[in-house]
Amino acid sequence: MTHPFHPLAGRDFEFVAYRQNWGEDRVHLHDENGQLFSLPAAWTDAVAADPFVVVTQRANKLPPNMPRYPLESSTSSAFP
Repeated sequence: MTHPFHPLAGRDFEFVAYRQNWGEDRVHLHDENGQLFSLPAAWTDAVAADPFVVVTQRANKLPPNMPRYPLESSTSSAFP
């Protein structure tokens, strides 16, 4: 489980299957009691991380004094 705000975040479960149900990619897992349950695949490490999330997490780790946006140039722009 990789979704940061889910109560099961950080826990490992036994993988059973990867399926598409009702138009959504889901993983089916067994919990510690052997009970079958499913989650959206995006909440797990069964799919690659969303590139936007990866880039924004990296940007949040920049030093506080580092600019996070393009600086205005001294040359004239197309906008007044």
